[in-house]
Amino acid sequence: MKLQQLRYLIEVVDSGLNVTVAAERLFTSQPGVSKQIRLLEDEIGVTIFERSGKRFIGLTSAGRQVIQAARRVMLEAENFKRIGEEFRDEAAGTLTVVTTHTQARYVLPRVVAEFTRRYPRVRLAIREGDPGRVVETLQRGEADLGIATEALGQAAGLVTLPAYTWHHCVIVPENHPLAGSNPLSIQHLAQYPLITYDPAFSGRTRIDDAFRKAGIVPNLVLTAVDSDVIKTYVALGLGVGIIAAMALDPQRDGSLKAIDTGHIFGPNMTRVGLRRGAVPRRFALAFIELLAPQLSAAVVTSASKEGGESYDI
Repeated sequence: MKLQQLRYLIEVVDSGLNVTVAAERLFTSQPGVSKQIRLLEDEIGVTIFERSGKRFIGLTSAGRQVIQAARRVMLEAENFKRIGEEFRDEAAGTLTVVTTHTQARYVLPRVVAEFTRRYPRVRLAIREGDPGRVVETLQRGEADLGIATEALGQAAGLVTLPAYTWHHCVIVPENHPLAGSNPLSIQHLAQYPLITYDPAFSGRTRIDDAFRKAGIVPNLVLTAVDSDVIKTYVALGLGVGIIAAMALDPQRDGSLKAIDTGHIFGPNMTRVGLRRGAVPRRFALAFIELLAPQLSAAVVTSASKEGGESYDI
């Protein structure tokens, strides 16, 4: 049995049982992947995949257990490497963080600036995607840390911890009729065309839930994944914006007025996640603590060892 065979096996499953896609992701040939899986099945004496002709159409009962064991073995193999790297040089290496645009644009610059000052020999990579992609990238082991508001809370195979809470705000041009509304009601807000996030982003669930509970169907004229896009169209007078309060810069966005809506949409929780059972490098723990000071190295390490999924502290 070879680690390569286990890697191929996991990639086929993560590619939706599509061997062609798996081979492309592995930078190898489809026949090579199929051959290694057959050799693995012969060695352990069980059929891993249900087949229809040459196509894989599902996992057998034994296969489901094999894939779980394969993931554990590959994770521990990665842990061996991390432990070696840590003891060779605890201040050098690579840290990959996957997050959403809002976090990368408005929250992480401060963290990244201090992190790179402390760890100048760590190669830091920030990857962006929607919350679902954050989870998928982390689960596949393609990132060390994930940061998002949506999706991370109940993701399988991950340990996630609360980093910080934030609220939405309404933004309007300074001369807009809502500019003087304090406090603003959801009924009053619903009288105007609205511009906010795409359903998968930045706490959109909270916004939808608030309107649903009020029995109101909002007039959403535009949705976007980027707060800057929302602000641009609000400034053009195309509608009232609902964005994460952190995304409004009083100096850069001086032509827009923010109206607090914490009482309407409630708080959102941004969480930080890592794979359950993974041994994080010391600089990864430092990055987390820079993002959320209450998440000390001891707290994160303890949560990871306990093997749970979603933690509140």
